[in-house]
Amino acid sequence: LWLAVSVLNGMLDDRLTKLAELNYRVPKREALSMKALNALRAQIQMRMQEKDKTAYTAVSVHAELMKLKHGVMLAESQGSTALRAYLLRLQTEGQGGGSKASQRICADARFQRLLALSDSWTREIHPKADAVVRIIREQMTEFPDSKVIVFVTYRDSVQMLVDYLNEAGISARRFVGQASRDSEKGLSQKQQIEAIRQFREGEYAVLVATSVGEEGLDIPATDLVVFYESVPSEVRSIQRKGRTGRNTSGKVIVLITKGTADETFRWVSNAKEKQMLKGVSAMRSGKVPARQFTVPAAGDASYGVSGQQTLADLVLAKPEEEDDEEHPAVIIDNREMQAKVPEHLSNLGAKISLEHLPAGDYAAGRVLIERKTIQDFVDTLVDRDLFGQVKALAESAIRPVMIVEGGSIADLYDLRNIHPNAIRNTLASIAADYDVSLLFTKDAQETAEMIYAFARREAGSERNERSRHSAKTARQTNDALLYILTAFPDVGPKAARELLREFGTLRRICSASKEELMGVKGIGEKTASAILAMAVKTWEE
Repeated sequence: LWLAVSVLNGMLDDRLTKLAELNYRVPKREALSMKALNALRAQIQMRMQEKDKTAYTAVSVHAELMKLKHGVMLAESQGSTALRAYLLRLQTEGQGGGSKASQRICADARFQRLLALSDSWTREIHPKADAVVRIIREQMTEFPDSKVIVFVTYRDSVQMLVDYLNEAGISARRFVGQASRDSEKGLSQKQQIEAIRQFREGEYAVLVATSVGEEGLDIPATDLVVFYESVPSEVRSIQRKGRTGRNTSGKVIVLITKGTADETFRWVSNAKEKQMLKGVSAMRSGKVPARQFTVPAAGDASYGVSGQQTLADLVLAKPEEEDDEEHPAVIIDNREMQAKVPEHLSNLGAKISLEHLPAGDYAAGRVLIERKTIQDFVDTLVDRDLFGQVKALAESAIRPVMIVEGGSIADLYDLRNIHPNAIRNTLASIAADYDVSLLFTKDAQETAEMIYAFARREAGSERNERSRHSAKTARQTNDALLYILTAFPDVGPKAARELLREFGTLRRICSASKEELMGVKGIGEKTASAILAMAVKTWEE
């Protein structure tokens, strides 16, 4: 297996050399993390904005790097089964009119030799598989009635482990999502429920699950949880650990391949968990007041067999108090708890709640705010994916805002030796191309005051708009149209804007044919069909 890693690393070296020849700043292969790959992509995006013709070649080479790096990661942390399945998919893509990146990889003689070598991998050769068998046998020897969950990130490894465990005399079953991929079928909801029932009742001892098993499982007592690999997400790590040690003590074991990304992911996850713990401690100490919700009692009929409420059943009641302009609600991403802004917001009187926001750092009504220090703004532009973050922000809210904290536009020119024209083009693109409002503040206090101002306006806007429907401005009308259209299935803010720009009114959108809808940028057949289906649905009491 390490021969496979060596071959893939050699192919990576060639692609990095190619980018270096195009005058891109490239890291050493040993330092080629996702962060480094994102930094490379940011460089390429800047070159594209400057109309550099080499950028288009670099984009394709970058795609090759991503695919090859994924192969290395599979070899190191998953094993020969997952790697061979990935190599076969690349081969299919390369021969079936796939991307140029896949075609070039498949045309490489080293790839073809590696693919031929993988034919000899008739049995998993990564030591993790044997380690899982050994760990579970030890658990069953000491506690014969134990229930064990093995969490695996990739489906290819799930079926391999189930077969491996069953061959070793340990009864195991797979637990995956409903989607089917290639020749492998997913599990229907009925099959998932049946699998959990059999596991709960002891018909088999081990559940080998993908991320679908991380939350919402109504399993009262799991004695051991095994991570087949470490995960860089603190939320996923905590959810996995939460599958054990509920009614009695439990054990968690994480398998880490020394000297690989497994080690990095473990440290990242630990650091994020500590950061989250600090945020929870701040809430408990009263520094960040949590919003109060009413949750049904443990004996409620909405709870599962064991009294544990699953995520599908969980319904949070409305807050006890309505938001008002003096105490407006602000949702803060839990990763922002190390900043000073949340404390300032609390002092201003905002009602704060913590959530994991997929995009942005602060949310207030229709406003979603991304906060960056002036140094972070420039660093993200140069080393990471600024435009990817801006795009995610724009697609996630009706009123996206980016606040740059710690200076003014003039201060940007003094950092990282970036040409002023590149800075100006970036700011113009954020405002004009992505429709993101860009604001500058001098410090955390002023940032908090700006967020508070947005939250107050949002808290009062619903009452004002309800009492003055006839006096709506053009902006309010546009917001209302966007709000309605984004309620349609698969339609986000960006797609809604494109539809309204093309058709002008909701009536024209709902009266359009599927082909006409698909002619709009970003609207595929699935979304077009969903829009038309929703447009003819009838109200049901």
